[in-house]
Amino acid sequence: MDHEYLPARLTVAALVHWQGRFLLVEEAIRGELRFNQPAGHVEAGETLIEAARRELKEETGLEAQPTAWLGNYLFKPADSEATFLRTALVFDLHTDPGLHRPADPDGDVLACHWFTLAEIAQRRAALRSPLVWQCIQDYLAGTRLPCAPCKPSSSA
Repeated sequence: MDHEYLPARLTVAALVHWQGRFLLVEEAIRGELRFNQPAGHVEAGETLIEAARRELKEETGLEAQPTAWLGNYLFKPADSEATFLRTALVFDLHTDPGLHRPADPDGDVLACHWFTLAEIAQRRAALRSPLVWQCIQDYLAGTRLPCAPCKPSSSA
């Protein structure tokens, strides 16, 4: 039996939550303002967790350890040949994140925002993809998958 393989681009996303707010980054995509979780492509030699932590730091200036795996998501934009496989990790913060700014080497991130669910709903048309909303809905539904590598090691 022949199988047609799905070429996919591997990406990661950091769903960051603190005191009822979600961290989104504001980006300029093809001249339009869009909102996304800190996210990006996995680089050669990185684990998914390393990639998510790197993207979080680059796009927001925050350093954090994921607390759970949220899930894997497929998305094929209508205006693209590519299909994206997105692994989303949860970063539940337990301390004030303080002041932070994007240190994005690509220059794509304009600002970081801590939004409530209602504020995100108001911006739903400006979300980078439907996966941003889906990840938040899954998080609010209580989805948390075990992720042994997400736990900090006792030697750290």
